[in-house]
Amino acid sequence: MRVQRLVAALLVALVAGCGPAVAATDDRVPSFRPAPPRPYAVGVRHVVVDPDGSRPLPVTVWYPAEPAAPAESATRVTAGPTGGEAASGLTGSGTTARPDVPVAAGRFPVVVYSHGLHSLPDLHAPLTTRWAAAGFVVVAPTYPRTNLRSRDFTRADVRNQPADGWRLIRHLVRLDARPGDPLAGHLAVDRFAAAGHSAGGFTTAGMFTSGHSRRLRAGIVIAGGGLAGSFAGPVAPVLFVHGGADPMVPESVGRAAYARSLGPAAFLGLPGQGHGEYLTPGRPGFAQVLATTTDFLRWTLYDDRRARDRLPADAVLPGVTTLTTRALPGRG
Repeated sequence: MRVQRLVAALLVALVAGCGPAVAATDDRVPSFRPAPPRPYAVGVRHVVVDPDGSRPLPVTVWYPAEPAAPAESATRVTAGPTGGEAASGLTGSGTTARPDVPVAAGRFPVVVYSHGLHSLPDLHAPLTTRWAAAGFVVVAPTYPRTNLRSRDFTRADVRNQPADGWRLIRHLVRLDARPGDPLAGHLAVDRFAAAGHSAGGFTTAGMFTSGHSRRLRAGIVIAGGGLAGSFAGPVAPVLFVHGGADPMVPESVGRAAYARSLGPAAFLGLPGQGHGEYLTPGRPGFAQVLATTTDFLRWTLYDDRRARDRLPADAVLPGVTTLTTRALPGRG
């Protein structure tokens, strides 16, 4: 009940406004390649952004590592009407992250993943490591005043977190050009997405303020909603994921944010489900959430049209999930 009261208060505090998101500059476009045809092993490292500043930001980084899995072992099981355990879109089965192993060859799009109140990045590893296996660098900040171990927890600090997300993006742009760093030359610094759960979903929405850098190409809001000023231009596709019986952030809040968002959007509903049990492997809806989010990221960050086209079928399992879309290219 304590967390439920905190989230309810958070809704009241945040819809009124949030701190400005400062956009990254230098929209240079490095060389890039198509979506990977097979899953990767996964590495993990930890960095701290601005360690000597007033707001240090520890960050967990999951990334594609060598060796990639053989083509014949790539996971491509549709998670639609058959309700398979695996998701389409190369999620792979080896999602155990190995510390500080070499980064796979090539450049990879980046997903900034934001945790919720009283949470930590590692608690979201079942999802984030699978995204890394599918060919994304996933960077998850531990927010200073809302994480599980914070000594000065303050839910209102969520309004400052979108700026933290942009600070992290600027750091990664610099890091990609830093000689000697293991990630240097491996980040597609013109292809970022933001994603997050609960308060992290609100944080994600808050990064899409007016005039934000075009580096930020897509968003995934899980069990969250919009902030004042969010979903302004430039237009970027947004995927919403929400339980129909969420007791902490009502589904109506997510639906309202979906209605406010600009451009292509999709809403993956999980009737009868709560605040996030569908993010646990083996639970009803996990396969569809994994498949849909992976398809969405491959489409928006790799320009993978096949992923876009299979998204509706991957998303829907009758009795478990529903899908509403608006202006998805090729789908109307």
